Amino acid sequence: MAIARTKNVGISDYKLRLVMDQIRGKMVNDAFPMLRYMTSPAAAEILKILKAATANAENNDLQSREDLKIVRITADKGTWIRRYRPKARGRVGAFDRPTSHVTIEVDEVRI
Repeated sequence: MAIARTKNVGISDYKLRLVMDQIRGKMVNDAFPMLRYMTSPAAAEILKILKAATANAENNDLQSREDLKIVRITADKGTWIRRYRPKARGRVGAFDRPTSHVTIEVDEVRI
C-alpha cells in the first residue's frame, strides 16, 4: 500500500470532498482522466497528490500502475489563516482562509 500526504492545501475540506466522492474506490487509470477534465481547482490539487501516490507505489513498492486502486482518500481540516481586508471609514474586516490535509492511499488489486 502506498500513501501520499500533503501538509496544507489552500482549499477547504468541503470543496475537496465534493471532488473526492467522484473518484473514491475507482481504479487509478479511471480516476486520472476524470480529474484532468474537471474544472474545479480542487481537482487539480487532488490530481497532483494522486500522481505522487502512484509514483510512490511504482517506485517504492514495485506495483503495477494498471492494477492500482484508490483504497482510501480523505480531506481533514487544516489550520485557518487569518487575513484582513480594508473596509469603509478606515476600518478593517477579518476573514479566514481555510486549508486542508489530504491523504490518498492506493493499493494493488489482483484480478
